[in-house]
Amino acid sequence: MQSIQANNYPVHFNEIGYEKLNQHLKENKYSNLFIIADTNTNEYCLSKFLPLLETDLTIEIIEFEAGEINKNIETCIEIWNVLTELGADRKTLIINIGGGVVTDLGGFVASTFKRGVDFIHIPTTLLSMVDASVGGKNGVDLGNLKNQIGVINTPKMVLIDTRYLETVPQNEMRSGLAEMLKHGLIFDKDYWEFFLDLKAIDFDHLDALIHRSVEIKNIIVMQDPTEQNIRKSLNFGHTLGHAIESYFLENKNKTTLLHGEAIAVGMILESYISLHKKLITREEYNEIKTTLKSIYDDIVFEENDIDPILELLIHDKKNEYGMIQFALIEGIGKIKINQSVENELIRNAFQDYKS
Repeated sequence: MQSIQANNYPVHFNEIGYEKLNQHLKENKYSNLFIIADTNTNEYCLSKFLPLLETDLTIEIIEFEAGEINKNIETCIEIWNVLTELGADRKTLIINIGGGVVTDLGGFVASTFKRGVDFIHIPTTLLSMVDASVGGKNGVDLGNLKNQIGVINTPKMVLIDTRYLETVPQNEMRSGLAEMLKHGLIFDKDYWEFFLDLKAIDFDHLDALIHRSVEIKNIIVMQDPTEQNIRKSLNFGHTLGHAIESYFLENKNKTTLLHGEAIAVGMILESYISLHKKLITREEYNEIKTTLKSIYDDIVFEENDIDPILELLIHDKKNEYGMIQFALIEGIGKIKINQSVENELIRNAFQDYKS
């Protein structure tokens, strides 16, 4: 597949990626190489990746416990300390290999260590391939609040090898699929329609679909790298989705949701809001709701869950001047940003989701 040129870095796919990575290692005089991985990627992916590296550099592997709950500043401090103890300097290269937690956190660690060292992302989950590793956002959660601490800083390259997906469970594949569906809803109606008859995720065209999803996100990010305008479109489903994800993460009586599971709910809710703001038709809304509910299990919301979720919206980093800002679809394949929404309409959206 053809590489994609993003802002200041390329995204390479499959075999060509390793050629470009090894070429990069030869052309740059790095002092040492650190690989940041979580316990999952250390177990399932490093044995595939390390034999493909061609370098005489000293390689150190830094592992942390997998899970969104560990995407925090405390984990960063531990990694910064390990880097310091093992002699990392301004000429160190960090390779982040793993899912979105690893690329988000690893990119933040690299961007802030000694005021910034070079880093490369190698995403190993569908979610990180089509979303987390692309676009230059790096960061960690603050308590249960998603991605409150972070920077926008680009890697030297992103290497997407879909063979890593062989080890990814189906629920994680569905989580990544949510972001691909979002890209169709906000940008490319034809891309969305490809998924309407989806029966399983392990289909033949996965490489091409991933490539298109990265292409869509890159087109948007290239126009607005710092999220002042059109990049906000990528937040469709995320304003409510992140609040739901955070609420289920902190509530001991709830089962923690995968990112894509929460975003799928957020897209249904925000499509309902789009409907009642006369931005989409009833037929379009029914198509979105039916499709997403056919892929993702229903999430149970009790009456006393809604107020805490609404309170979490106040902390959404997309808010401006104290106002909650939504990106809503304006017909399938188009978006309308900076939309204010009253709480009553949000409550109605939750009621409709249950039906």
